[in-house]
Amino acid sequence: MSLNRAQKLELYYFLRLNRAVEEKLVNLYRQSKVVGGLYRSLGQEAVSVGSSYALEKQDYVGALIRNLGTILVRGYAPRDVFTQYMARRDSPTGGKDCNLHFGSHEKGVISPISMLGRLIPVMAGVALAGRMQGRNLVALTYIGDGGTSTGDFHEGLNLAAVMKLPFVIICENNQYAYSTPTNRQMACRSIIDKAVGYGIPGVKVDGNDVIAVYEATKIAVDKARAGEGPSMIEAVTFRRKGHAEHDDQRYVPKDLMDHWIARDPIDNYIKRLVSDGVATTEELVEIDKRIQVELEEELAVAEASPPADPATVLQSVFADDSITERSSRTWWEE
Repeated sequence: MSLNRAQKLELYYFLRLNRAVEEKLVNLYRQSKVVGGLYRSLGQEAVSVGSSYALEKQDYVGALIRNLGTILVRGYAPRDVFTQYMARRDSPTGGKDCNLHFGSHEKGVISPISMLGRLIPVMAGVALAGRMQGRNLVALTYIGDGGTSTGDFHEGLNLAAVMKLPFVIICENNQYAYSTPTNRQMACRSIIDKAVGYGIPGVKVDGNDVIAVYEATKIAVDKARAGEGPSMIEAVTFRRKGHAEHDDQRYVPKDLMDHWIARDPIDNYIKRLVSDGVATTEELVEIDKRIQVELEEELAVAEASPPADPATVLQSVFADDSITERSSRTWWEE
């Protein structure tokens, strides 16, 4: 389970890439080039990157709109994210939807569902389908602290627990359900108590420690793959931006924000890499520079993509001949 030097540096690359892509998106948003809202994961990057890094190629993940790191680790390029937010023709959805509402069976990514909690029964179904087909896959998805109060969370998790499905759920406990703190929307002491209620293992982990998130997820994934059933991980972190870019987050006390700024997942990982002798500060700066060059190229490609063609606006929205033809094939053959 231990990571080698190259893997630890790759984790750093994805953490930095996650944040740098979002910083580019903020600039695009302020230039009115983003269509709709912008949803950031500032301060939560270690959860997405560390958990998705623990998956294998055959596994499936259901990301939410803040799990940009997951999307990048699974093989999507920054241009896919830029074109998606700008509703361009060459985006994964052809300009029909924005933010991270896209997926690919080839990459093992199931598209987010806006109604929080709905992905849990969907991903439990993916885990069940994989078992029925004899495929050695694990299904993983995320939920926020507020989303653990939804009916779909409880129904989906109960199904996975009863059937001992190869399923992992990660609760990103960023301590606010939009503007409501957890102590005002649930009575249990810890979110992980909900795992105990369904008779499945649960573990609480520092969500700002990418290695800790990776290790906890790897254990859960390995257990699921071995037939030991689902697990729940509560990753304690903090979202340092509002629900969306337009939300000024005035409901968060300043001392709480300052506490989590001091626990920034990237800054702390840099200190760890340097103190452990994995990399020098200069080597990490070179990775940062490489990312900036990469993003300039990716953004140029994205901005050169034309707007979505109105003539195609209904394609793949309603049933048509192409969809009917695809329906005759099983979903894993696409």
